[in-house]
Amino acid sequence: QVQVVESGGGSVQPGGSLRLSCSASSIIFTAYTMAWYRQAPGKQRKLVASERWSGDTTYADAVQGRFTVSRGKTKNTLYLQMDNLKPEDTAVYYCNTASETTSPRFNFWGQGTQVTVSS
Repeated sequence: QVQVVESGGGSVQPGGSLRLSCSASSIIFTAYTMAWYRQAPGKQRKLVASERWSGDTTYADAVQGRFTVSRGKTKNTLYLQMDNLKPEDTAVYYCNTASETTSPRFNFWGQGTQVTVSS
């Protein structure tokens, strides 16, 4: 059973920093993308940042220059360094793992971790 678990959320003042972590276990795919999404109350879930198996990264325009995504040595962990946080970054942040080499593309979600940015 694939498991995806996030941690590191919390409350911070504008301009502060947080570092989120995600761990995926029981992965059987030869290559998979890991990504961070976020969902604010009453809004759709949106991609924040992702890193493919190759190391290629993608960032939402709203977070470019402030957030940095990285994967651990074994590639089953995903980190999100969030700097210069803004109130509009407030959301539940979800980690996603998606296969790259299978058809269909299997997709697994974590339970989410709350990030609150307020003064």
